[in-house]
Amino acid sequence: MARRPGQVPRRRRNTTEAADQVAEDEPEETGPLRRCIVTRERLPKERMIRFVVGPGRVLVPDLNATLPGRGIWLSASGDVLETARAQGGLGRAFARAARGPVTVPPDLPAVLEAALIRRIGELLGLARRAGQAVAGFDKAREFMRTGRARLVLQASDGSAGERARFLSGVGDSVVVLAPVSAAVLGRVFGRDHVVHVAIAVGRLGERLAVEAGRLSGLRSKDRGEPGRKQVDGANR
Repeated sequence: MARRPGQVPRRRRNTTEAADQVAEDEPEETGPLRRCIVTRERLPKERMIRFVVGPGRVLVPDLNATLPGRGIWLSASGDVLETARAQGGLGRAFARAARGPVTVPPDLPAVLEAALIRRIGELLGLARRAGQAVAGFDKAREFMRTGRARLVLQASDGSAGERARFLSGVGDSVVVLAPVSAAVLGRVFGRDHVVHVAIAVGRLGERLAVEAGRLSGLRSKDRGEPGRKQVDGANR
């Protein structure tokens, strides 16, 4: 289109600037899905991690999604996290979502993994005290045989042969995950190590499955898919 005499040419915004403006204009989302600040994909909240901006504009993980403030959501995927960090885009993505500069912990993957392991231990402790979790080969097998188990946690460093023997005959309705070491599971039950834990049907079991799936996703290099499949019970 021809420009009229004296008309100031309009500067074209590049694609990145346009995407930034779209992100800034977006209202905070509601419902079961959230948009990842890196991939821009909308995913179930259970497959993502929420952050808020804390005092001093320091980024704070909010695993329970209860802290006040505008939520910033990131896919619980090691691949997404590492790719964004390698390309130098993670800090920019957080700053764009926070509408201003923020301080991102340099060891963010380690911070998230430690927080999720701690969260899994806390939830498992609650389940144990409520009589909804039992440990040990025989007790856990009996828990499953009577149909009480919704979820099985196995030590990530447990013997592959023993873990397979324990799962023989387990139906597809039981989700099986191996998120933490035998020492971590053992601490919850007052032992040096535990390889097999069965958790009853209920909200605690559901929360444990979600947190274990997030942890699995963060350790994955495949856009979080293994974590999702494990939560669905397809990866045993």
